[in-house]
Amino acid sequence: MTRDDIWSRIRLEASNDAKREPALASFLHTVILSHDRLEDALSFILAGKLGSDTITPLTLRDLILKAFEGDELIGWAVREDLRAVLSRDPACRGYSTPLLYFKGFHALQAYRVAHYYWRTGRQALALWLQSQISAVFAVDIHPGATIGKGIMFDHATSVVIGETAVIEDDFSMLHEVTLGGTGKVGGDRHPKIGRGVMIGAGAKVLGNVRVGEGARIGAGSVVLEDVAPFTTVAGVPAVIVTYPENAHPALSEELVLN
Repeated sequence: MTRDDIWSRIRLEASNDAKREPALASFLHTVILSHDRLEDALSFILAGKLGSDTITPLTLRDLILKAFEGDELIGWAVREDLRAVLSRDPACRGYSTPLLYFKGFHALQAYRVAHYYWRTGRQALALWLQSQISAVFAVDIHPGATIGKGIMFDHATSVVIGETAVIEDDFSMLHEVTLGGTGKVGGDRHPKIGRGVMIGAGAKVLGNVRVGEGARIGAGSVVLEDVAPFTTVAGVPAVIVTYPENAHPALSEELVLN
């Protein structure tokens, strides 16, 4: 699909929902149908959720739109994230669902704005955004972290991602995952996650360790050492238990690991 196709699908879904559920018609018109672009709708939604007495929704929306305009790759990543959620989450009924209702998606896109301002020298604003994202969505992503595209945070409550963490494309994880430091060192101290990795609920990956491409980490596991590509690890501490049937397990719908 092209970028315009995704936005057209979202508008069609919203229009159909407004017809089927008149109680939501005004809401859907306000947040989707009155806007010309996906970026306009997303900025409106994020500003409404994250705005405060400190930075009003109107001012915040302008800042979000400036980030989208300043880095067009954000819009590309937003669309790839929408594709990721729709293809991997069986609870997702269309592109409009994560845009409207999934706080994991909202937190990730708000992080992308914070990351833009972190990279462009406005660290104070980026840290304010991090604080608001944490308070509103219960997702704490340092704006210095680097996150690729095609990402799905399923449920997302209590996710923590540290400042020097790096996440490559096509990554999936569930709630209560920590990509953190060990508390012993400074500098480059957070995990590096390869393409197509999947991390189960409650797992902790700590320190400057590398989780190789296509690896899978079981729910509740604690990872303290590098994980080889295309392996499944589980336990406390985590050890190799099997090899994923799918070379990139994050792309499958099997997200809950025993």
